[in-house]
Amino acid sequence: MSRQENSPASTGSSRPARADLWRRTLDQIPTLYGRLVYLSSLRNNDTGEYLHHGLAMVFGHDAANSALKESHWDTFHEWLQSPLDRQMADVTEYMSHLPTERGVLLENWRSLAPYRNLPPADANTAERDLFCSDLETVIELLIRARHGGGELRGA
Repeated sequence: MSRQENSPASTGSSRPARADLWRRTLDQIPTLYGRLVYLSSLRNNDTGEYLHHGLAMVFGHDAANSALKESHWDTFHEWLQSPLDRQMADVTEYMSHLPTERGVLLENWRSLAPYRNLPPADANTAERDLFCSDLETVIELLIRARHGGGELRGA
């Protein structure tokens, strides 16, 4: 049984949907950052609701929405509690699975800041600021390492 299934935030009606989501999908994504990207992509930015057709077909819209929202919160809070070196290693691993050249990717992240849309919709300002600050630090350190700053431990 995964720790996500036993989360205190999990409601009784969403627990089976959460377990299925983690078993079939989220456990297959090797990085926290990748999970945040995936989960935030399922959120409708107009309504704040999460949409996952397969999960909703099996468990119903409300249970699927709750399972996705709770999983997004769990993943986000796990990221916030991770030390910077783990965050850097996580982002480095995430980038290694993308087809875009790393230097181009980092420069685009620096200028476009797509990570600003990754926190849960109801994350407070301090949580959002910490998340963005951590990501900006990781991006800058990875850019410096690419431009002769040497290899970084854990990256």
